[in-house]
Amino acid sequence: MIEHYEFGRIIINGKKYNRDLILYPNKINDSWWRKEGHRLSIEDIEEIINEKPEVLIIGTGYMGIMEVPEKVIEYVKSNGIEIIIAKTSEACKKYNELYKSKKVCAALHLTC
Repeated sequence: MIEHYEFGRIIINGKKYNRDLILYPNKINDSWWRKEGHRLSIEDIEEIINEKPEVLIIGTGYMGIMEVPEKVIEYVKSNGIEIIIAKTSEACKKYNELYKSKKVCAALHLTC
Protein backbone atom coordinates (compact mmCIF):
# COMPACT_ATOMS: atom_id res chain seq x y z
CA MET A 1 0.00 0.00 0.00
CA ILE A 2 1.17 3.52 -0.79
CA GLU A 3 1.03 5.41 2.48
CA HIS A 4 2.22 8.83 1.37
CA TYR A 5 3.40 10.69 -1.71
CA GLU A 6 4.88 14.15 -2.05
CA PHE A 7 7.22 15.72 -4.59
CA GLY A 8 10.29 13.45 -4.83
CA ARG A 9 9.29 11.08 -2.01
CA ILE A 10 6.95 8.15 -1.53
CA ILE A 11 6.33 5.77 1.37
CA ILE A 12 5.24 2.23 0.55
CA ASN A 13 4.59 -0.29 3.31
CA GLY A 14 6.61 1.82 5.74
CA LYS A 15 9.66 2.21 3.50
CA LYS A 16 10.72 5.58 2.05
CA TYR A 17 11.81 5.94 -1.57
CA ASN A 18 13.32 9.01 -3.24
CA ARG A 19 13.61 7.71 -6.80
CA ASP A 20 11.22 6.85 -9.57
CA LEU A 21 10.00 3.30 -9.22
CA ILE A 22 7.87 0.48 -10.51
CA LEU A 23 5.52 -1.34 -8.16
CA TYR A 24 4.93 -4.97 -9.07
CA PRO A 25 2.56 -7.28 -7.19
CA ASN A 26 5.52 -8.93 -5.37
CA LYS A 27 8.41 -6.47 -5.60
CA ILE A 28 9.52 -2.88 -6.12
CA ASN A 29 12.08 -1.73 -8.68
CA ASP A 30 13.38 1.48 -7.10
CA SER A 31 16.01 2.17 -9.75
CA TRP A 32 13.65 2.76 -12.68
CA TRP A 33 14.70 5.42 -15.12
CA ARG A 34 13.41 6.20 -18.56
CA LYS A 35 15.38 6.24 -21.75
CA GLU A 36 14.29 9.84 -22.46
CA GLY A 37 13.65 11.16 -18.94
CA HIS A 38 10.28 12.94 -19.30
CA ARG A 39 9.02 10.92 -22.27
CA LEU A 40 7.94 7.33 -21.67
CA SER A 41 8.99 4.77 -24.28
CA ILE A 42 7.96 1.18 -24.90
CA GLU A 43 11.43 0.04 -23.79
CA ASP A 44 10.84 1.68 -20.40
CA ILE A 45 7.89 -0.59 -19.63
CA GLU A 46 8.82 -3.88 -21.35
CA GLU A 47 9.51 -5.58 -18.01
CA ILE A 48 6.06 -4.54 -16.79
CA ILE A 49 4.39 -5.92 -19.92
CA ASN A 50 6.19 -9.24 -19.37
CA GLU A 51 4.65 -9.35 -15.88
CA LYS A 52 1.20 -9.36 -17.57
CA PRO A 53 -0.72 -7.18 -15.13
CA GLU A 54 -4.43 -6.55 -15.55
CA VAL A 55 -3.82 -2.82 -15.03
CA LEU A 56 -0.82 -0.56 -15.52
CA ILE A 57 -0.96 2.76 -13.70
CA ILE A 58 1.45 5.42 -14.89
CA GLY A 59 2.21 8.35 -12.60
CA THR A 60 3.37 11.25 -14.75
CA GLY A 61 4.94 13.28 -11.93
CA TYR A 62 3.88 15.82 -9.35
CA MET A 63 2.89 18.32 -12.05
CA GLY A 64 2.25 15.73 -14.77
CA ILE A 65 5.28 16.62 -16.88
CA MET A 66 6.17 13.09 -18.08
CA GLU A 67 4.69 12.49 -21.51
CA VAL A 68 3.09 9.16 -22.46
CA PRO A 69 2.98 8.95 -26.28
CA GLU A 70 -0.02 7.38 -28.00
CA LYS A 71 2.15 4.53 -29.37
CA VAL A 72 2.99 3.50 -25.77
CA ILE A 73 -0.69 3.59 -24.80
CA GLU A 74 -1.63 1.46 -27.82
CA TYR A 75 1.19 -0.99 -27.07
CA VAL A 76 -0.05 -1.51 -23.52
CA LYS A 77 -3.65 -1.97 -24.70
CA SER A 78 -2.58 -4.37 -27.47
CA ASN A 79 -1.20 -6.62 -24.74
CA GLY A 80 -4.62 -6.78 -23.09
CA ILE A 81 -3.65 -4.46 -20.24
CA GLU A 82 -5.82 -1.61 -19.00
CA ILE A 83 -3.84 1.61 -18.71
CA ILE A 84 -4.44 4.51 -16.34
CA ILE A 85 -2.39 7.68 -16.74
CA ALA A 86 -2.51 10.42 -14.11
CA LYS A 87 -0.39 12.81 -12.09
CA THR A 88 1.48 10.75 -9.54
CA SER A 89 -0.69 11.80 -6.57
CA GLU A 90 -3.82 10.56 -8.38
CA ALA A 91 -1.98 7.48 -9.66
CA CYS A 92 -1.12 6.57 -6.06
CA LYS A 93 -4.76 6.88 -5.01
CA LYS A 94 -5.87 4.70 -7.93
CA TYR A 95 -3.22 2.09 -7.08
CA ASN A 96 -4.47 1.91 -3.50
CA GLU A 97 -8.04 1.43 -4.76
CA LEU A 98 -7.11 -1.45 -7.09
CA TYR A 99 -4.11 -3.40 -5.78
CA LYS A 100 -6.11 -5.75 -3.54
CA SER A 101 -8.62 -6.74 -6.21
CA LYS A 102 -6.55 -6.80 -9.43
CA LYS A 103 -3.05 -7.62 -10.60
CA VAL A 104 -1.71 -4.07 -10.80
CA CYS A 105 1.65 -2.57 -11.66
CA ALA A 106 2.46 1.11 -11.24
CA ALA A 107 5.26 3.08 -12.87
CA LEU A 108 5.67 6.25 -10.86
CA HIS A 109 7.67 9.37 -11.70
CA LEU A 110 8.15 11.12 -8.35
CA THR A 111 9.28 14.61 -9.38
CA CYS A 112 8.21 17.17 -11.99
